[in-house]
Amino acid sequence: MQESVKIPLSCAQTLTLVIACRLSDIRLRYPRQLHCRLAPSRMRSINQQLIAERLNLSPATVSRSLANHPAISADTRDKVKQLAAEMGYRTNPTRSVRRSRQSKPITVGVLIGVPAANVALATFPFVLQGIREHAEIEHVAVDICYQEPAALHPDAKRLPVFRHIRNGDWRGLILIYPFPEAAVDMIARKISTVAVSESYAHPFVDTIDTDDFAGIREMVHRLAAAGHRRIGYIAWRYPVGGHWSIRRFGGYVDGLFSLGLEFNPAWAHNVHKAAPNLDQAAIADVVAKQIREEGVTAWVCAADHQAYQLIQDLQARGLRVPADCSVTGFDGLEPPAKLPRVTSMRVPNEEIGTSAVARLLGRVMHPDSPRRKILVEGHPVEGETIAPPPRR
Repeated sequence: MQESVKIPLSCAQTLTLVIACRLSDIRLRYPRQLHCRLAPSRMRSINQQLIAERLNLSPATVSRSLANHPAISADTRDKVKQLAAEMGYRTNPTRSVRRSRQSKPITVGVLIGVPAANVALATFPFVLQGIREHAEIEHVAVDICYQEPAALHPDAKRLPVFRHIRNGDWRGLILIYPFPEAAVDMIARKISTVAVSESYAHPFVDTIDTDDFAGIREMVHRLAAAGHRRIGYIAWRYPVGGHWSIRRFGGYVDGLFSLGLEFNPAWAHNVHKAAPNLDQAAIADVVAKQIREEGVTAWVCAADHQAYQLIQDLQARGLRVPADCSVTGFDGLEPPAKLPRVTSMRVPNEEIGTSAVARLLGRVMHPDSPRRKILVEGHPVEGETIAPPPRR
């Protein structure tokens, strides 16, 4: 009697045999396809195991080092990454980051580009709220510093922000409001950095912002729907940064062109680099003149605080909003006392703060991943500053 021999088969081999029996027309092709589909995950585990064996480390340590986990020393992380690069091993930098309560606590800095006392009509308190809430979820401590933007330059070594970086107090930094490019470039070379509402030239500074281009475009469309055909644009000049006001100007122009409305460069103030720099009083003077003499009936302001200042200044010059002209803003801030709520776009600042923490942790774990710009959509605010243009 012939003795039967049982040959153990893997799951993949068993599946291949079953399919080969039932689908004979593809029995020669399917095993190769199946093998190709299974190969990547198998190759990844083999690579991590080989790295662990060569460096005499545990697979868990290798995995954490490849993820740039803060619990692993910098020397170990560097050794693992160097060997992984030599072996051609690549990680996935786009996976989501989630730190458990058992993770080693880390601290990140938040640098705010205004004096601590200057909080009137400011948006950063709402951004901070989102940062704090998400940092607590991620088991991250937050260290807040206020810094005058113009004073932040690479030679100012004694500033608190540079001291914290030198001492290794922070694993990453969130920037709120614009800072000089040279200082940001130096910071980003030393520590993972994410910027809120501002873009920088450094290739590894991520940006979390609102879609201000689309928001301002929406304001132009609302003014046009109310009957306005001559619409101007106002921005303030700032000592540092201010790229956001140029982006919003782009939304203004796009809105005009999409509706076939007139674009007159003389109705756009503090935009062109070579144009005169108008202060708040000068802006109100020229706007009042263009309302009365050129028939400009609506004004798009780059931000709410600019809109409220303009409304107040026009009142002092005998012009009422919205009876004599309409005004829109951007941010969705609460109105100052005795002023009408400006029609605006509310920026979800808390969500921006939440996204900033999440992105910073991703940058800390994958410092060489491509730069990202995340836009959080705003929501219209029905204000009291749009009305049909006055009859002339």
